[in-house]
Amino acid sequence: MKKVVIAYSGGLDTSYCAKYLSKEENFEVHAVSVNTGGFSEEEIKKIGENAQKIGAKTYKNIDAVSSFYQKVVKYLIFGNVLKNNTYPLSVSAERIVQAIEIVNYAKKIDAKYIAHGSTGAGNDQVRFDMIFQIIAPEIEIITPIRDKQLSRQEEIEYLKQNGVEMNWEKSKYSVNKGLWGTSVGGAETLTSEKPLPESAYPSQLQEKEPKQISLKFTKGELSAVNGKENTPEKNIEILENIASKYAIGRDIHVGDTIIGIKGRVGFEAAAALITIKAHHLLEKHTLSKWQLQHKDYMANWYGTHLHEGLYLDPVMRNLEAFLQSSQEQVNGDVFVTLHPYRFTLDGISSENDLMNSGFGNYGEENKAWTADDAKGFIKILSNAGKIYQHVKEGK
Repeated sequence: MKKVVIAYSGGLDTSYCAKYLSKEENFEVHAVSVNTGGFSEEEIKKIGENAQKIGAKTYKNIDAVSSFYQKVVKYLIFGNVLKNNTYPLSVSAERIVQAIEIVNYAKKIDAKYIAHGSTGAGNDQVRFDMIFQIIAPEIEIITPIRDKQLSRQEEIEYLKQNGVEMNWEKSKYSVNKGLWGTSVGGAETLTSEKPLPESAYPSQLQEKEPKQISLKFTKGELSAVNGKENTPEKNIEILENIASKYAIGRDIHVGDTIIGIKGRVGFEAAAALITIKAHHLLEKHTLSKWQLQHKDYMANWYGTHLHEGLYLDPVMRNLEAFLQSSQEQVNGDVFVTLHPYRFTLDGISSENDLMNSGFGNYGEENKAWTADDAKGFIKILSNAGKIYQHVKEGK
């Protein structure tokens, strides 16, 4: 039989693919899900059982949480990356690592085909196909939902007719949870004016009393929460567990898709937003003026290329090298207070704090120059403006 690896999430689209390819196209289906955060052991077990009930010969879950952090997330933190100053690239970042793991698994078991459940109207089709084609151009890509232009209702009817009894209509919202945040899509996000209701978000408000927490960064990586050290990816999970109880990190991102249309998606990313903002504050204290200046646009390009599915372009390794080297002095603690639906950055403590250089206090005193030094500096600094005004008025 023809062997196909399906990027399997257990949702409607990938379940349709598994059933259709095994029954109608006589494929030997190998379902693979990639855990980039958000899967419990119980959920993984249930997904595997459902895959084999539907028609998959085998099911494999690949644990890629650490790989996801090392390959992508840490650079998003180093760069303080927020797409359109809003979205921490939660799902788009995951798709890259998931695609790499899936295509490598397909090569390992000598599968000649890879399938995924993307439609023809979104970004994921581009991200998956590009990674697959670059790493394994010899493997054929199959996309039944995209090729057949199926509606959600048509998929449900097909599965029902073939004895697959699952409650596909149990939720009005499409929720994708991972280490770096959870995306939420629904009828409201297809409009330009409607907000998502409170109930659509996976985390509900539980804590109402403000709480201060401390986040320790070592060379730009989150190394401890409240003084307890752990791996960065584990610290992100710990922070998410604490902050999500305050319903922090909700927003709706409006952006340009890879295929050229505007898109709108809700998300909840408490740990991602707090980590990025806390890290950025620490950088303001520990990096030079020009480090901060150049990091901004280079990090923006890194996030843009990642969003567009260009992770494997060699320029990404160049940008990562820059971002990594910029973090040498980004060490210290950041103090954050959590409130219902929001958080505040209280301050930092760092041995690398450039405010404690001993040269002076902004707006109060200086210790390294005289009044005459200041006057001369300002006079020379104004020369360019004086010349421009002189020429302009002369004309």
